[in-house]
Amino acid sequence: MTSQLLSHRRVRSLLAASAVGLASFVLAVPGQAQYSLTGAEDATSPKPPQSVKSLDLSAIDKSADPCTDFYQYACGNWIKDNPVPADQTRWARSFSLLGERNRYLLWQELDAAAKDPKTPLQKKYGDYYAACMNTAAIDSKGIKPLDPALLAIAAFSDPKKLADLMGALLDNGTPAPLFRFGVEQDAKDSSKQIAGTSQGGLSLPDRDYYLSDAKRFQEIREKYVAHITKMMELAGDSPDLAAKEAASVLRLETALAKGSMSRTEMRQPENRYHIYTVAELDKLSPDFDWASYWKSIHVGHFDTLNVATPEFFKTVNTLIETEPVDAWKAYFRWQTIHTAATDLPKPFFDENFAFFGKELAGQKEPTPRWKQCAAATDSALGEAVGQDWVKEHFPPAAKASMDKLVAALEKSLGDDLKTLPWMSEDTRKAAEEKLSLFRNKIGYPEKWRDYSALEVKRDDLVGDVHRAAIFRRNYELAKLGKPVDEREWGMTPPTVNAYYSPSMNDINFPAGILQPPFFDFTTDPGVNFGGIGVVIGHEMTHGFDDQGSKYDGHGNLREWQTAEDRKNFTERTDCEVTEYNGFDASPAHDDLPAQKLNGKLTLGENTADNGGLRIAYMALLDTLAAEHKSIEDKIDGYTESQRFFLSFGQIWCQNQTDQSARQSALTDPHSPGRWRTNGSVQNFEEFGKAFGCKKGQPMYPAHSCRVW
Repeated sequence: MTSQLLSHRRVRSLLAASAVGLASFVLAVPGQAQYSLTGAEDATSPKPPQSVKSLDLSAIDKSADPCTDFYQYACGNWIKDNPVPADQTRWARSFSLLGERNRYLLWQELDAAAKDPKTPLQKKYGDYYAACMNTAAIDSKGIKPLDPALLAIAAFSDPKKLADLMGALLDNGTPAPLFRFGVEQDAKDSSKQIAGTSQGGLSLPDRDYYLSDAKRFQEIREKYVAHITKMMELAGDSPDLAAKEAASVLRLETALAKGSMSRTEMRQPENRYHIYTVAELDKLSPDFDWASYWKSIHVGHFDTLNVATPEFFKTVNTLIETEPVDAWKAYFRWQTIHTAATDLPKPFFDENFAFFGKELAGQKEPTPRWKQCAAATDSALGEAVGQDWVKEHFPPAAKASMDKLVAALEKSLGDDLKTLPWMSEDTRKAAEEKLSLFRNKIGYPEKWRDYSALEVKRDDLVGDVHRAAIFRRNYELAKLGKPVDEREWGMTPPTVNAYYSPSMNDINFPAGILQPPFFDFTTDPGVNFGGIGVVIGHEMTHGFDDQGSKYDGHGNLREWQTAEDRKNFTERTDCEVTEYNGFDASPAHDDLPAQKLNGKLTLGENTADNGGLRIAYMALLDTLAAEHKSIEDKIDGYTESQRFFLSFGQIWCQNQTDQSARQSALTDPHSPGRWRTNGSVQNFEEFGKAFGCKKGQPMYPAHSCRVW
C-alpha cells in the first residue's frame, strides 16, 4: 500500500525483488514520479511539510449526501482545495502528505550524515546520498559511467550468446531486464527457497500499450519510438541509426508483450507455478545458454526451478532464432540507457521525464532532487537508514499500541469466520488454523541487514547504483537452498505502506505508516479503527482473498476449502468483480472514452478493503464495550460509528492526473480512492445505519456483495 512517489527505476527494482514480482499483497502502489537533475533547488533546504490530522472535519463537503456519495461527503472540500502538485501524478491526503513528512525526516537524517557522519553506517549512507546530490559530478562524467556495459553490447555478435551478454551486464550491476531471475519460496513447500524465473523485458507500463489498437495507444507507441530515437542520439548515435534502433526496440518489445501473460492471469498463483528440471528448461529455450548465464551471475547449483511463464521463454527462444544481432544490440543499448536515465546528465533526464513523466503520467514538472536521492538511498540502504530513523520517529509506546490493535483485529476476524453463512465446518476449521498461524511484524526488523560488503563512493553515483544492485543480487541469490528467514522484511521502516505475504503468512506494518492520519494512540477509538484498524484488517483479509485463500496457514499453495465452499466463495468474489467493473477510473472526455476499472485485476484489493472495513468495525465495537462506551457517543457532532467511517473515507481522499488514472486502471491492482471508499461502504449495512440512509439509496443498496 504505497502512495510514496518513487522513480521509474525504483519501481522496477521493487518489482524485480522477487522472481515473479507478485510475492505479496500491498495496500497501495508506488507512483512514477520523475526527478530533476538541474540542481537548482539544492541551494535551499526543503521546507517542513504540513502535519496531517487523523480526522479533518474541514475536509467534509456537507453539501453532499453521504447516502448518495460518501466519498464526496468525506473528502469533497479536501479534493477541491488540494489539486495535484505540478511535481506529482497523484496527491492523497493520507499517503502523499505522510509520505512527504517521512521523506522530509529522512532527508534530515541523510543530509546530516552526508555532512557530518557520527558512525561508519552513517558515513556509508551519507556518502550514497551525497553522490546522488552531486549533480556537477554527474554532468561532468556524461555517459562514460555506462561505458563497460555499452562496450560489451557493441562487441556482441551472436544472438545465441545472449546469455553471456546478459550475465556480463548483470555481473557489472547493469540491469539486463529481458526476464527476471531470482530466489523465491517454493509455493508448494514454503520451507524451501528455490530458483525461479519469469517474464519481463518491457519498458512501457503494460503489455496493452504494445498490443491495443486504440488510438491513444497507437499515439503512445509513435511517441515512444521518437523518445527512444532521441535518447539514442543523446548517447552519440546518428539520427538514421537511432531511428533504426528505435524501430527494432519496439518490434522486439512488442513480440515480448505478445508472449507475456496478462496481469490478470498472473494474479492467480497456480498460473505462475511450473517446476522444471534444468534439462527441461534447456529444451524449452534451447538457444539460450542457461548454464552460462547462471555461472555469470554466481548462483549456486540447483536441479529444478520454478518457470513462472513458460510460454514467454518459448517466445524468447523464437526471437533469438529470428531477430538479427543488431536488433538485440539496440534493445540492450536502449535498456542500459533507459534504466540509468535518472542518474545521467540533465539532457537524458529531461528527455526521459518528457515521455515517462509528462506524456504517460501527466506530471507537469520534475520532483525536487533531494526527494529522488532520499528515495534512492532508502532503496539501496534501507535497513541502514531505517535503524536511525526508527530511533527518532517510532517510540516504544506506538509499537505497544499497535500490538493491541492487531490482537483486537485478529479476534474480530476469528469471530467473523465463526459466523460466515456460506462456509462449511471443515473449511471453517482450516481458516481458523490459518489465522492462528499469522505472524505479525510491526515497525522494523528484529535483525538489521549487514551492509559491510557494499562499497559506496561519494563521487560515483552510477557506480554506487551498480554496486548496490550487485550487493542486492548476491544477498538474494545466497538464499538458494537455505532455510527461510521468517524475520526478513520486504519494505524499509520509513515506508508508508503495509503488506501481507502469502508464502510467509505474515502481515507487515513498517513504522512509516504507523503515524497520523493512519495511527494516533492519543485519539478516540473510532478514528483509530477507521484508519490503521482498517489497514490491519485489509492485510489480514488478504490471507483469505481470491489469491491468499489458495495458500494454507504454513504458506503452501494448497486447496483447503471444500469444493462446495470454493464454489460459494467464487460466487461472492464474482459479485465484486461485476460491481467494480462498473466503476469509472476516468470519465470520457475529448476523444477519449471512459476508462472502466478491471474488476478481476483489482479483486484481491477490493476483497481486502471490504473485509478490512467489516472486521475493523467489529473490533471497534468490542473495544468500546470493554471501555463501557457506546458506538452512539458523539465527538464534535459525530457518533463514534460515523467517525469510524469518516476516518476510513479520508484515508482515500485523492486527486490524480487523467493520464495516471488511465495508466493505473491497466496496471494497478488497487481501485482509486473514490471506489475504495464507496465500493466498500455500499457493501456494509452498518454504514447505512450509521448515517441514517434509506434502503435502496446508492450507499445502502438492497443487494450488496460480501465475501468475508
